[in-house]
Amino acid sequence: MSFLFGNRSSKTFKPKKNIPEGSHQYELLKHAEATLGSGNLRMAVMLPDGEDLNEWVAVNTVDFFNQINMLYGTITDFCTEESCPVMSAGPKYEYHWADGTNIKKPIKCSAPKYIDYLMTWVQDQLDDETLFPSKIGVPFPKNFMSVAKTILKRLFRVYAHIYHQHFDSVMQLQEEAHLNTSFKHFIFFVQEFNLIDRKELAPLQELIDKLTTKDR
Repeated sequence: MSFLFGNRSSKTFKPKKNIPEGSHQYELLKHAEATLGSGNLRMAVMLPDGEDLNEWVAVNTVDFFNQINMLYGTITDFCTEESCPVMSAGPKYEYHWADGTNIKKPIKCSAPKYIDYLMTWVQDQLDDETLFPSKIGVPFPKNFMSVAKTILKRLFRVYAHIYHQHFDSVMQLQEEAHLNTSFKHFIFFVQEFNLIDRKELAPLQELIDKLTTKDR
């Protein structure tokens, strides 16, 4: 949650996506922040009693987008066309970009370009009222969960790139506690609702095992 970052001014990579104050989703976000504050991440990700799963996934997806936005925003100076000519997560994993609409055939591109495509695409989904309705009583579409899964699968790749290619910079900036807490929260959330296939998590499986075994 964004409160992890305190009030320090931090540039975000893309504009922050705000949940309208006074809305039910805003109340859910506040509930999530309060339970996160207790320090028990396993409890914090659980669906609150009587709440709609789609709405809970929507609120948390927006929040993870904002968190990753901030985290990547802190290291953009180190993630350049020269330093990262391909979007990778270690030597074994390379990602090519396609969104199925503007770019149908996967293209090989640098990490900053890939992450720009990715975050712009996510932002477009979050801003689409037919996919992420913010008004009370407007139903979520039938394909909502599959879109949310694709968003989370792609956001995971930004964490994977940061951990594999930029962890030294993260440590230099003393951001590793923020990164680890954010990623642990993300993993507990996707595990709780089975939102990302295990094979997609392979680039960080060792880290995931380390972060999650302590809390079993």
